[in-house]
Amino acid sequence: MVVSTPAALLSSLLLLACLLCDWLSGAPQLTLPLLVAGLISAGVTGWGVPRLRQLKLGQVIRAEGPQGHLSKAGTPTMGGLLAVPVGVLVGGLLSPSDPRLLAVAAVTLAYMAIGAIDDWRSLTRRTNTGLTPRGKLLLQAGAALLFLIWAAAGQWLGGASPGDIALPLGWVLPIGLLIWPLGLFVFMAESNATNLTDGLDGLAAGCGAVVFTGMGLQLMLRGHEGDAAMAGFCAALAGCWLGFLVHNRHPARVFMGDTGSLAMGAALSAVALLSNSLWPLLLMGGVFLAESLSVILQVWVFKATKDPATGQGRRLFKMAPLHHHFELGGLNEQVVVIRFWLASLLLVGLGLVLLP
Repeated sequence: MVVSTPAALLSSLLLLACLLCDWLSGAPQLTLPLLVAGLISAGVTGWGVPRLRQLKLGQVIRAEGPQGHLSKAGTPTMGGLLAVPVGVLVGGLLSPSDPRLLAVAAVTLAYMAIGAIDDWRSLTRRTNTGLTPRGKLLLQAGAALLFLIWAAAGQWLGGASPGDIALPLGWVLPIGLLIWPLGLFVFMAESNATNLTDGLDGLAAGCGAVVFTGMGLQLMLRGHEGDAAMAGFCAALAGCWLGFLVHNRHPARVFMGDTGSLAMGAALSAVALLSNSLWPLLLMGGVFLAESLSVILQVWVFKATKDPATGQGRRLFKMAPLHHHFELGGLNEQVVVIRFWLASLLLVGLGLVLLP
């Protein structure tokens, strides 16, 4: 299959970055999992798309969204079922003796399952809503809490001392037991941020591949503080999303659904917490953060300015999440996606400059 030029360029750039990092670190850990996971994911997703179509797992488009998206109705969704296990399996096999990878894999697959339940209920009800917001958040919180208990039992949270958060310029923020509520918040915020980003063809997959690559790079370039096992896992997850992007690029033949987007956020959160990389995730995942903040601000401004008589309020953006604002502002969908990829690349570069 011929890959579109932007997606091919993105894949080539991330591969080149991994090759350069492997050469500089003298410990090849990124290139192979990126390539292997990418190739397998592209093949498995290509094989699975017709099966998803046969199962009639076609996306239901919300009526209040951009009208140009209505033509996407019926595109197979739940593609995360095809890509995520590939990344988890390849990443886990890199260092099978590292018990942390089992915990990361477990919480990633748990969030994938939560997303699958949500997607399935949406499809069977033929609406754009599956689980209730409360039910979905409770399931996410439960899976995150079990992961944190597992990590605490293994004494994997924080840096040299449990609860230490590494910051740029060698600074350390000792938060102690506050790592528990912070960890729970990170899981909830990151998984829902990646979920909100999944709204345009190739947007979440491309940004996810960039951020996972960035996380892997910073873990290999942190010298004695590096973490080769987690770095390799990140490279495998980046590869699985690049492989998925072959079929998810515009016009998308398959969507990842909550099945993929929730798993993406959970994997990023788990890796960040166990490798003391919360600061790099915050910076490198800035696009995900902006998407989430745009929704929060949109709702807050609307409620704060709501007229009791008409029930109408002001809107800060033309539509939230943020990618729809630019889309409704006249930018082509593919242009928005490429610009968000570029923003992620710039943030990853900044994150590497400001290594903890």
